[in-house]
Amino acid sequence: MSQSIDTSPGIDTLAQELASIQQTGSKRISLLGSRHVPITHQALIERMTYALVLEGNRILTSGATGTNSAAIKGAMKADPNMLTVILPQSLDRQPRESRKQLEKVVHLVENPANDHLSLAEASALCNLEIVSRCQQLICFAFHDSHTLLQTCQDAEEQHRLVTLFYFD
Repeated sequence: MSQSIDTSPGIDTLAQELASIQQTGSKRISLLGSRHVPITHQALIERMTYALVLEGNRILTSGATGTNSAAIKGAMKADPNMLTVILPQSLDRQPRESRKQLEKVVHLVENPANDHLSLAEASALCNLEIVSRCQQLICFAFHDSHTLLQTCQDAEEQHRLVTLFYFD
């Protein structure tokens, strides 16, 4: 007996990854991740973001500490105009240590309409907006980072190229 195997999702993913590798122009890359990141990992994320911007890519991220803060630092060093930061809530609702950095961002999008939501709810909505604006998502998470893992799944469903790194 012969059995039909559906290979289309795998082929679509392979084609998408091949197209991404071959693309020589700039891309819109979302870079998201956990707030709880060791300083050595933050330095690597900062350098990677710096290199991505120098290659002509636009970076989208959020305003949290940890991964997102490192991405902001790297992009700001390379070219502040290539960075867009989308906040889950208004700037006033961000931690004080983040606000100082965020006030220097040229393209800052606030979402004050989400101020009445919990940070988790607002972050989930913010991540959806960030993913909707990108071609590729690079995410740094732990295996129990539910919001980030859901964001990766949402990005895959929107046919975005997703690169997921686990800290644990």
